[in-house]
Amino acid sequence: MKEFENKKQWALILGGSSGLGLASAKKLAKHGLNICILHRSPRMREAIISKEFESIKAPNIQFKAFNIDITKPEKRQTVIDELTTSFGEDHQIKVLVHSIAKGNLKPMVSEDGKVLQNDDFEITLNAMALSLYDWTKAIFEAKLFADDCRIISFTSEGNTKAWRNYAAVSAAKVTLEAISRSIALEFAPFGIKANCIQAGVTDTASLRLIPGSEKMIEYTIKRNPNGRLTTPEDVANVVYLLTKDEASWITGTVIPVDGGEHLR
Repeated sequence: MKEFENKKQWALILGGSSGLGLASAKKLAKHGLNICILHRSPRMREAIISKEFESIKAPNIQFKAFNIDITKPEKRQTVIDELTTSFGEDHQIKVLVHSIAKGNLKPMVSEDGKVLQNDDFEITLNAMALSLYDWTKAIFEAKLFADDCRIISFTSEGNTKAWRNYAAVSAAKVTLEAISRSIALEFAPFGIKANCIQAGVTDTASLRLIPGSEKMIEYTIKRNPNGRLTTPEDVANVVYLLTKDEASWITGTVIPVDGGEHLR
């Protein structure tokens, strides 16, 4: 059943060319939502990304993609202006999915001197946390949100656990959760719900960038009660559930989607 089909509603995915964002786009499209993906990808990946995007397109589904730096205010305004023009008075954004994985993975201490600096934290926080508010505010001010809209972002267990080389991203995840809770509180009168999904360890390109990720994968498989890693599709399924009408009373939460990984 495509419950969102022909409702002129959209999913706007920030960071949708791979991983959790792409899986969410595919899942939501299958249920009838029109899809707009914003991503920042090099030319060498154009063919792969184009193939993935083609798999999303379907009859009665509109699709847009912008290859931009979502942290740049002028780029954000360009997208907002184009969506405002193309949407007209009928189309609206039902769900905003924040899946930005632009984080610095430098250590705090290193013999070669390449350690985290203040600007490394700033870049990571801006991309992975503050951008959630920037886009929420811009979409709200442009009056593009649906009356019952959902904002969903992705956090990780690094929000409470200290992992080597993860300090900047960890700080961003904690900030992301705080911003999501505040959005849930302050935008509630306008029908906006905001939640974070705490995904279990998922084998994505972003995970592979973390030093020692192989050992993390090995340990997680042993630790998880279900004996496997979380998949992007596991997470996308919950993105879809949070978008449904039945989830309208869920807001301001951090929801583990990890097969019980957090229990150990």
